[in-house]
Amino acid sequence: MNRFPWQNYSDERLLKVRLKDLGVTIEGTWLERCVAQLYEELDARALVLKPHVWLSDEWFSPGGVPGFAVPFYLAHPRLRRLERNQILDVEGASRTECMRIMRHETGHAIQHGYQLHRRRKWQELFGKSSTTYPEYYRPNPSSKRYVQHLRLWYAQSHPDEDFAETFAVWLRPRSDWRSRYAGWPALKKLRYVDTLMNEICDQKPLISTRRVIDPLSKLTDTLAQHYESRREKYTVKFPNTYDADLRRLFSEEPRHRRQETAARFLRRNKGEIRRLVAKWTGEFQYTLELVLDDMIGRCKDLRLRAVGPERPLLTDFCVLLTVKTMHFLYSQGRRDWIAL
Repeated sequence: MNRFPWQNYSDERLLKVRLKDLGVTIEGTWLERCVAQLYEELDARALVLKPHVWLSDEWFSPGGVPGFAVPFYLAHPRLRRLERNQILDVEGASRTECMRIMRHETGHAIQHGYQLHRRRKWQELFGKSSTTYPEYYRPNPSSKRYVQHLRLWYAQSHPDEDFAETFAVWLRPRSDWRSRYAGWPALKKLRYVDTLMNEICDQKPLISTRRVIDPLSKLTDTLAQHYESRREKYTVKFPNTYDADLRRLFSEEPRHRRQETAARFLRRNKGEIRRLVAKWTGEFQYTLELVLDDMIGRCKDLRLRAVGPERPLLTDFCVLLTVKTMHFLYSQGRRDWIAL
């Protein structure tokens, strides 16, 4: 007998289910083992604060709460498949990635529990926690003032994220951060975290509430409503200035009219293009899908043809899309919520 009636539903039917009616829990799943591993890592550092963990609609650690939420879709294979179908990515689906995010969230939880952001030295190194979270931020990929942990140079988005990323690098077993960041200004932050954690490790946190925010059991949106909101968040309008580059890459000459259309060529290779560019840019595949659709539409309007060997042409297009994506992120910037 199936534990969950919805696990054999079609996507269309499953999307009508409310989040609160899913009934999934962390207990009895692979997430429980991840939490246990996290606690073991904290024990190895003699840290008495163990963040409480609950299921919600995304990754987050609320201010004033020494715990964090994990997205519901990680609790069941059917929900992970739906997440991939809807968003094309499944954030935290692998054990390695899940632990990486959990260490980051634990940094937030420890900051909240011990109110670390009130310390003068913390503010000198990371900035003021009261700084408003920006709607956009302009990361500097070459900066050595920040550790590199999550994608899109997330430490650069806000002082709280800078601390959480630094803590995550410090906590990871065998990270060898002293050698990895030797000569970087970020090493000063790592040394501070090392000293600070040794100082507070056996102290009772100032805030020890087990309060949970937006638990899954209280969320009344349907999965359809949830994903509509997610798609709005990941939708980014890149400047529609592709024509000159597309004309350089593909042909509009009449003599090539019998060649495969550029639009069809791109549609046929969309999956590989998304995966390759997402790997090098850290951008969400769903966002890249939107940009690809724009480019495919322009190729169709311009009646462009794919001429020449397929692999070099595919590589050149991936380079083009990577450059456009990185230019957008770096020159214009945006706060890319990784739901953390």
